[in-house]
Amino acid sequence: MNFLWPQFLWLLLVLPLLVLLYVWLLRRKKKVALRYASLSIVREAMGKGQSVRRHIPPLLFLLSLAAMLLAASRPLAVVSLPSDQQTIMLAMDVSGSMRATDVLPSRLVASQNAAKAFLAELPRHVRVGIVAFAGTAAVVQSPTLSREDLVTAIDKFQLQRGTAIGNGIVVSLAEIFPDAGIDLASMQYGRDRQRGVAIDQPVKDEKDKKPFVPVAPGSYTSAAIILLTDGQRTTGVDSLDAAKAAADRGVRIYTVGIGTVDGETIGFEGWSMRVKLDEETLKGIAKNTQAEYFYAGTATDLKKVYETLSSRLTVVKKETEISGILALVAAALALLSAGLSLAWFNRIL
Repeated sequence: MNFLWPQFLWLLLVLPLLVLLYVWLLRRKKKVALRYASLSIVREAMGKGQSVRRHIPPLLFLLSLAAMLLAASRPLAVVSLPSDQQTIMLAMDVSGSMRATDVLPSRLVASQNAAKAFLAELPRHVRVGIVAFAGTAAVVQSPTLSREDLVTAIDKFQLQRGTAIGNGIVVSLAEIFPDAGIDLASMQYGRDRQRGVAIDQPVKDEKDKKPFVPVAPGSYTSAAIILLTDGQRTTGVDSLDAAKAAADRGVRIYTVGIGTVDGETIGFEGWSMRVKLDEETLKGIAKNTQAEYFYAGTATDLKKVYETLSSRLTVVKKETEISGILALVAAALALLSAGLSLAWFNRIL
């Protein structure tokens, strides 16, 4: 446990002195009582129970003082708290491979149903946005608290050709950091070709741009991305490059692989292709961002994955000041001490 004002801890040394003072007062009273036979008789009449009772209020008051002094030192403790500023971006694959029926009734329908079940489990204070990607990526619903708007957006998904997983990640990052000047076009076609470079580009003027400083992967706790896809990229930004950009910003990407490793052959409008689950890519994305990969081979598995993510993404462990809690405990102990003393001995301590 850490303390913002540790110098106040020295005041705890007063407590042993108070105990010694209390013992000295008891002995003094005992000597005075022996001088008067009537007082000794009264003490014997009280019995051992009353003798133990008289020490309880002072003990509670001493504990109250200890709690007050600890509160004054402003202690910090790591506690689990719900995040009240959290944003979750659902990046969902709507490419032609999601037409496959190795997850019934189809990969797309199963993912839609599981996503809606996930939204129903989330606390109402968590903002959620949706990015749909195929050959391109687009925000179909900006982060919002309205579950109805999110469900409507999910129901409107239309299958398209191509799978640009990296684009889905970059567009999700742009929604999480709207003022960072994240430019998908420059990553996909333009100036920065080296792996892992920052994806910030100037928005208005180069002078207004703040230098980008990478942070530790997984350190940003106010937002996360859930990527649901079969992992087979066919176009767009490289998936691992996009994951590196997210890792540099501390954003975790939880990947959900939907489909089967063996896959199946699907056909549409005169063409056919074999669609398989690319687990290695999805595991790499999750690992690089300090997140986790989940396999969802069936619709039931997919729903369980989302329920697991719901419980993990809405609780944050952080170092929090607990002086208020200690002050409340101190006040309760002081009131209890005074109440017992008044009830038993008709006096306050």
